Amino acid sequence: MNIYVGNLSWEVTQEDLKDAFEAHGQVASANLVTDKYTGKSRGFGFVEMPVEDEARSAMGALNGTDLKGRQLNVNEAKPRNDRGGGGGGDRRSSW
Repeated sequence: MNIYVGNLSWEVTQEDLKDAFEAHGQVASANLVTDKYTGKSRGFGFVEMPVEDEARSAMGALNGTDLKGRQLNVNEAKPRNDRGGGGGGDRRSSW
């Protein structure tokens, strides 16, 4: 199960995130989302837990708890929508 973890402190590392969830079961991966230009954390990440019962237990136990000074927002990750590109139609002047 893929789990969204938000409101992360800038000091949280991927290892911190993994450790917090491993206390509740097996963790396949833990990833922080970073800014592509600065490399700094964007304040959220994702944890993949292969056993659904363990994942649900971890979500219930960790949602609202403190990790390095910030209260975690933990829930099941939603699938990404295809954002497409551009947007806008005809850019020529219509005068």
